Amino acid sequence: MKSEWNTYVLNDIIEIIGGGTPKRAISEYWEGKIPWLSVVDFNTGNKYVSETKEYITELGLQKSSTKMLEKGQIIISARGTVGALAQLTQPMAFNQSCYGLNAKAEYTINEFLYYLVKHQIANLQQITHGAVFDTITKDTFKQIDVSLPPLATQKKIAHILSTLDDKIELNRKMNQTLEEMAQALFKSWFVDFDPVHAKMGCANDEELEVAARELGISKEVLELFPSEFEESELGMIPEGWDNDFLDSFVEILDSKRIPLASNERATRKGSIPYYGATSIMDYVDDYIFDETLLLMGEDGSVTRENGTPFLQYIWGQSWVNNHAHVMRSKSTLSVEALYIALLNKNVTMFVTGAVQPKINQGNLKQIPIINAGDVVNKMYSTLIEPIFAKVRLITEENITLQKTRDALLPKLLSGELDVSELEL
Repeated sequence: MKSEWNTYVLNDIIEIIGGGTPKRAISEYWEGKIPWLSVVDFNTGNKYVSETKEYITELGLQKSSTKMLEKGQIIISARGTVGALAQLTQPMAFNQSCYGLNAKAEYTINEFLYYLVKHQIANLQQITHGAVFDTITKDTFKQIDVSLPPLATQKKIAHILSTLDDKIELNRKMNQTLEEMAQALFKSWFVDFDPVHAKMGCANDEELEVAARELGISKEVLELFPSEFEESELGMIPEGWDNDFLDSFVEILDSKRIPLASNERATRKGSIPYYGATSIMDYVDDYIFDETLLLMGEDGSVTRENGTPFLQYIWGQSWVNNHAHVMRSKSTLSVEALYIALLNKNVTMFVTGAVQPKINQGNLKQIPIINAGDVVNKMYSTLIEPIFAKVRLITEENITLQKTRDALLPKLLSGELDVSELEL
């Protein structure tokens, strides 16, 4: 019942923990076994953070101001990208651009605290400080009032929302596994040339059958590959294949893009995803495209730390701004196949601009892609289509789950939906 809810200052119901960074110059502090969080590790929109890009040693932990957070505690970004939020699935240290949050047991639990803070992100962002970068300080948490139901009701609310988030996370991991299957096949065929190597060692049909079985493909598919290599300007490649360029495989649709300013998007709210360089930025009331396409970040955020491009595989109705290149396939390599081909491609050499990194259209066209010929290209595209059909279904289910969660969140945290009598 709403009458049993009490109002508190957010600061009073949590422990706020500051982070730090071991000295980079001391190698003994780094590359240990302790996960060390920075904003890039959890600015994903996912509830949970399970791994980090960097690790520190016990000595690095002891000799710096970083702290350990325990499994289930909360991490929030305080500087730069303000308000990214996640719950830890294992103990981790973290840097000074974040705060760790831990529920005070007499008031709340971490499972509920995650959703309570998530519901307050917009308010936290409005009262950030800083001349250059927006920053959440410890004082920011003193300016937020929150309503808490009894602990028993908190557990029920957290259970309802966590059930949705857990399914979203499971689906995300399933999609990751599916993509890895498509990547493994691509690497085998187009990078390691496994079918060609296997076929070279076959003297008869029986050996061809065995080789195909070991590769997990049919004898008919293996027969599509050459059995020899030849010299090329980039080294040995399968006989009859070419070192080609992205321009041969895609039609670039950049001229159809239309950017919408945030104030314009605010008046055009709808259900059509509005894409930027790296992700969906908003939802609007109309679309430019209605097909399966591949997006690559054009400027601003164009490569990840390992030099690979920011790619988005999209389908259905969409609106794309002018910070992402838009490509459709014009070849026997499908959009899905091109997505996999580019996913692990280092494109650093095609990036221009020191202040504002950019992959211009001319450089985009020159990204190298190996061309196995129409027969092999089409076979690969055909084999991965069922994988991506599952990816699309799972992604669409996650969109529905996210919308359900986001609709329930304010109603549950305001008491509009009373779950105090709900039996779990």
